Amino acid sequence: MSYQNSRGHNHRQANYNRAFIISVALNTGFVIVEAVYGIIANSLALLADAGHNFSDVLGLLLAWGASILVRRKTTQRRTYGLRRSSILAALLNAVSLLIVAGGIGWEAIQRFRESAPVAGGTVIAVAAIGIAINTGSALMFLSGRKRDLNIRGAFLHLVADAAVSVGVVLTGIALVATGWLWLDPAVSLVVTLIILVGTWQLFQESFNLILDAVPVGIEPLAVRNYLAELPDVIQVHDLHIWATSTTETALTAHLVMPAGHPGDAFLVRVVRELHELFGIDHPTLQIETGDPSSPCPFAPDNVV
Repeated sequence: MSYQNSRGHNHRQANYNRAFIISVALNTGFVIVEAVYGIIANSLALLADAGHNFSDVLGLLLAWGASILVRRKTTQRRTYGLRRSSILAALLNAVSLLIVAGGIGWEAIQRFRESAPVAGGTVIAVAAIGIAINTGSALMFLSGRKRDLNIRGAFLHLVADAAVSVGVVLTGIALVATGWLWLDPAVSLVVTLIILVGTWQLFQESFNLILDAVPVGIEPLAVRNYLAELPDVIQVHDLHIWATSTTETALTAHLVMPAGHPGDAFLVRVVRELHELFGIDHPTLQIETGDPSSPCPFAPDNVV
């Protein structure tokens, strides 16, 4: 016999539509301005920032789309709705950031071989605007970055872009003060490393979730011990914990209870405590008596 979370499947999702609209509009306009002045100033750092900003716009659109799709109703074909699209968006955002970082690094290496004059004053002015735009946009996603991997992807895109802009400003100041042309590609390489470090965790987490790994922050052994210590439970098997979206977690498990089904009150309590203790939103529990003449085929640990 199974029991599912009776609190409903339409979990309330934070609405970031306004933040997405403002961020996409500001970043799209800034990409155009930055690309034009990057060409005029002959600055690789500025053009790199423009390229990264453009990837931000695409990343924001991707995250925005996923945040809308997760609220779509379930269907007979898609019994979890489109919640998993938020995990896919987080993964694609991480991959796009890694690709952009690699492109910036490659161009910086090429610029070391062929240095060219850079208009430092223009670089400083344009990049300073970028710091303000990206920092302001990132702050609108600050509250959701810890509990939603999709929102964290958008947040990291904007923070990385603000970091790039800071590097560009520092480059411009140093160029004006020293005239050292190698600073332009050197700072680009440093910023590339910062982006790579900040993005790697997002990539790992989203990649693991897309493969149904247990979400970060949930210890499987602790969940198993909790279930095993419930009254009248002598064994727990076929335990699975996975993410249905970047904010929701599901669980299935078989509980062996020789005394038989304990009643709905017991199951309601377990559902509530799984949510309170582990943040698991959608548990399904199967009760078995452990009859040796009808063993559960999923009892062995090596059976999935």
